[in-house]
Amino acid sequence: MEDYQLNKKVALLIDAENISSHYIKVVFDQLSKYGIVTYKRIYGDWSSANLAGWRKKLLDFALLPMQQFQNTTKKNSSDFALVIDAMDILYSNDVDIFCIVSSDGDYTRLITRIRENGCEVVGMGEKKAPNSIVKCCDKFVYLDMIDDDEEPEVTVKTSASGKTTTKKAVEPKKKTRKLEQEKIAGAIKIIREISELDGFANFSEVYNRMIKLYSDMDPANYGYSKSSDVFASCPQFVMKVEQGKASKSVKHIYISVK
Repeated sequence: MEDYQLNKKVALLIDAENISSHYIKVVFDQLSKYGIVTYKRIYGDWSSANLAGWRKKLLDFALLPMQQFQNTTKKNSSDFALVIDAMDILYSNDVDIFCIVSSDGDYTRLITRIRENGCEVVGMGEKKAPNSIVKCCDKFVYLDMIDDDEEPEVTVKTSASGKTTTKKAVEPKKKTRKLEQEKIAGAIKIIREISELDGFANFSEVYNRMIKLYSDMDPANYGYSKSSDVFASCPQFVMKVEQGKASKSVKHIYISVK
């Protein structure tokens, strides 16, 4: 899942009633790493005032709204519509990657079925998403961890009236989180299995094995753009960089356990 071909076709399916419109730019920024988005469908009851934020985003991002009226109070008809469309797209053999944008664990079986058919699935949602949906995806991106569109507010008191006002700060606050102990232990085990005599292992090999074990091992989930920076921030590891013998522009990264 680390190296994607940018000509791969992606089907983007958004559960508008489960995710905020605030994240839409982050969604497309992340999808640019995977390929070309050929399906852009978003599901919800568009007669509802709750989707006013999404209605403002439809034209800007060329999203196709799929109308689903709520016929009952206890069932979400948008969920069923998304599942039906996903299966239709799957059987058309027209895409390589599905992107399901939702924190709803009810999509777990759908994602499992898509992967059984040989397609990759990128999930996107918030940290509240249950492990069931996170772990069944090939990769899962936490939108609320990498969202940098909203800058922090600062309070400023005016000298004339004494009233307080707020304004946006110039620099957005970087959201970072530490690598979980479970993943640190997993990485240590892998490093010790494949390390050379000097105790260092090829970082690419370590990371490729990590993302097969943990679907949310995307560096963006930790506030970094490079996977090596995630591990460099952990005191348990030592990183070193060496220039390639054939070309100085090529660099090889190695990792070891302290």
